[in-house]
Amino acid sequence: MHQKRSYAVVLVVSTLVGILEVALTVVVVLLYVQTQPPPDKDPNYVEIGATLVGTVPLIGFISFLLSLVFVLPAVALADLLGRWLGRHAAWWSAPLIVAALLAPPVFGFAAYNDTQTRATLLFWVSATASLSAGALIALPRGDRLLGRVARWGTGVVVGTGMFGALGLAVGLLPAYEPPAIGPQTLPGSWIDHTGNRLVFTSDGRVTASGVGGRSPNDYPGDPSPSCSGSGTWVYEGGRDVWTQKVRVDIPGCSWPAWDVGGTAREPRIHQHVGGPGSGELYKLRKTSGGS
Repeated sequence: MHQKRSYAVVLVVSTLVGILEVALTVVVVLLYVQTQPPPDKDPNYVEIGATLVGTVPLIGFISFLLSLVFVLPAVALADLLGRWLGRHAAWWSAPLIVAALLAPPVFGFAAYNDTQTRATLLFWVSATASLSAGALIALPRGDRLLGRVARWGTGVVVGTGMFGALGLAVGLLPAYEPPAIGPQTLPGSWIDHTGNRLVFTSDGRVTASGVGGRSPNDYPGDPSPSCSGSGTWVYEGGRDVWTQKVRVDIPGCSWPAWDVGGTAREPRIHQHVGGPGSGELYKLRKTSGGS
């Protein structure tokens, strides 16, 4: 005789799978962020971590509701189909049932809000895949299913983080590095988000038009928030791409040396703004065509 299924275990397992999926997504996103140029303001990882921990109950509640509305009925209907076929619950039926249960609310919401068809289909497929994972993992019968899911799921999340960190350390994953621009890259226009610019010429001259920097109210000795005029520039290669500098000398513009960031396709120069440790960057990007 087949072991009787506990639908309470199905619900708990599916809820746990949903939480583990969110945790795995967070780990993957954090690894991906390490391969991208830094944002204008350094993220506060302590605050982000505290926020994530604080949202665990909410994530668990949402996962429970989705499991109750979609996963549990899918497993029950798969059991019913299996009885009709005279065998165990057909595993392949669970994703199909989840997709069918998701279709009315997803496409109904999309039609009401006039959402693009492609975006709707992508969301439907993604949601089906995510919830189907919970259904497929909860489908087997067994007294130790919950323990196995907790152990293996936690192992996958932790292992992904460890191997990802190792990959970044040894270079298997392309950790972000600023581009090595060289003096030949600088000639042309570099603008900020409001259109203020530095214009470098190949003969070592530079012209500033309203270019900002540190605020004079942050701490004594800061340059003014914007500056215009003409002067000279010098590129310093440094010992590596992280220490290369661009020094701009314009009368009345007492900027520190500019650091290099961005990518080889979209190079940027920047300097830290605000008080010490603010983590904020003021960036200039090179315009396409260099002018």
